[in-house]
Amino acid sequence: MQIQQVLAEMRSLQARASGAPGDLPAAATQPSDFAALMKNSVDQISTMQNQATALADAYESGDKSVDISRVMLEVNKAGIAFHAMTEVRNKLIDAYTQVMNMSV
Repeated sequence: MQIQQVLAEMRSLQARASGAPGDLPAAATQPSDFAALMKNSVDQISTMQNQATALADAYESGDKSVDISRVMLEVNKAGIAFHAMTEVRNKLIDAYTQVMNMSV
């Protein structure tokens, strides 16, 4: 997951909103495809969840090659990734709300 890139983008947007354009670091002035970054992250998390579900289904059907510890590990990893994505979404919504409430 590319959470660091999302956070860097959020920081650059915050710097643009609060400071002069000359004060921005070089990384903030480079264009980025934010929508593609978010779509890629969502797709990766969806893949993780699908794999965890497939492992759980295989274990429940009696597949001897799948052990419970692997199933639990993959399910928890997918859950943590989903939770992290939800938190990033909440931060983005908060940032959007703050920008929309700014007086110009």
